[in-house]
Amino acid sequence: MKKLLVLVITGILPIIAISQSGHIMQGIGAFNMSMGGAATAQPLDINGALHWNPAAIAAFDSKVFSANAGLFFSSPELSSTVPTPSGPFSGVTKDDKGISIMPAIAMVWGKKDSRHTFGVHAFGVSGFGVTFPENNSNPINMPQNKGGFGRIESNYMLMQIGFTYAYELSEKFSIGLAPTFNYSALELAPNPLASPNREKGYPAADNAYALGFGGQVGVFYNSGIGIKLGASYKTQQWFKEFEFEDSYLDGTAAPGVNFKMNYPAILSAGIGYSKKEIDFALDYRYVDYKNTEGFEASGWTQTASVAGFGWKSMSIVSAGLQYKGINKFPLRVGYTYSSNPIDEKLAFFSTPATAIIKHGFQLGFGVEFNQQLTLNAVYHHGTSGGATKGMLLSPMMISESNQYGAINGSEVSYKMTTNLLMFGINYSFK
Repeated sequence: MKKLLVLVITGILPIIAISQSGHIMQGIGAFNMSMGGAATAQPLDINGALHWNPAAIAAFDSKVFSANAGLFFSSPELSSTVPTPSGPFSGVTKDDKGISIMPAIAMVWGKKDSRHTFGVHAFGVSGFGVTFPENNSNPINMPQNKGGFGRIESNYMLMQIGFTYAYELSEKFSIGLAPTFNYSALELAPNPLASPNREKGYPAADNAYALGFGGQVGVFYNSGIGIKLGASYKTQQWFKEFEFEDSYLDGTAAPGVNFKMNYPAILSAGIGYSKKEIDFALDYRYVDYKNTEGFEASGWTQTASVAGFGWKSMSIVSAGLQYKGINKFPLRVGYTYSSNPIDEKLAFFSTPATAIIKHGFQLGFGVEFNQQLTLNAVYHHGTSGGATKGMLLSPMMISESNQYGAINGSEVSYKMTTNLLMFGINYSFK
């Protein structure tokens, strides 16, 4: 059984801890999150406008500051099955990472009689982390000396800073642009990008950093009778390579490995409607993973490490509704739908893609202390809508008729739920 597990799992580790990267945060800040992230054509809050459509900040005619922080908890589960002479051997491992903090800070400078509006922001736009402990009951998490690879741990974050400018071409139409600068960090244990050593197994990587840049352009139209339209394009965020320094479990140094992982381009289009006590927002986004370095390739290298994740481009639909009928206490609900970028035959290459959330539900509110200060809050619950699953793959099983090395009778699957509690303040300098 040990030899069979070694054969099966030889191909698993190169992907196991990196697959959540590229996760698109559905909203920024408590207000925007409570609207399902929809803001491309409905700039009710500066965070959503700055992140999704730079032209939309033209809707603000004063200086506004916003700060938000959230407590994020996810509960991924990783399952695997391998065939044995005595029948299938299966197990499940649950994540025990705990709570993560999600920050957002932003400011917009606008004036009533000016066509120019400026903004700046620092947002955590992507991040993940898993901690799957060693588990003798799950083939994937068995110790390496028993054919598995033990504890799996990863941490990834992407912080984005942007400087935004919007210009009003007329009372109804504005354009905007925003250069963006990025900082990302990634830590992997074991390192899924390193080639295995026959005697020492797979090494672990230190915390590696990479800087990147990109930009965004947008247009915004306000009819003046309630209907609003908006569209924006955020370029791919181009990063330098992560330069990992690896070490084996026995503490000896391992050969380093470099890996480039960009952030995908995003095309957004939206419609908004406001009248009296109601604000409605609906957005559609196209996320171009297919043409993003680090995601577009698939398969194995000649040294049994991964060549790429083979993600498809994905679609996201966000909708939000705000009710202002209660004095100084607006209520908000939001929903977000995301398609799955992972093809079933390539599901193994994204094990475990715990950042795939199909349905997101949000409930939020605001407390308007006065015309200047508002407290916003939101609760989010997300679900993957079932498990993403596929066959286990091994480079040792590759043949002309078996391109990825699929192992008959095997399976790997992963699913998760997410919960978030976030608070934020908006202060208008009047």
